[in-house]
Amino acid sequence: MTRYRHRYFFFGLLLVLLGVQFRMVDSFVLNESTTRTLARFSETTTANNSPTLDSILLRVHPKPMKRVQPPRWLGLSMIACGAVITLHAFAMPKEN
Repeated sequence: MTRYRHRYFFFGLLLVLLGVQFRMVDSFVLNESTTRTLARFSETTTANNSPTLDSILLRVHPKPMKRVQPPRWLGLSMIACGAVITLHAFAMPKEN
């Protein structure tokens, strides 16, 4: 089990850095292909599925992109879990 000490440290550090990132941003805007994939998996439908109307409207307006707003507690919990995992890596015995 001691040979995984560096993996625990790296995973904990990664969680801390991701938590800081989530605390600093208010929202993420997904690109067009990710928005389309997310809509396909969540099975949300558009109001009108007419291809002619869509092609006319898309010339005038850009394609919609989804905005994701993570909750405020998510970043803080990621920082806390990452700190615990990183400290656990320091507490593990060193490999000889």
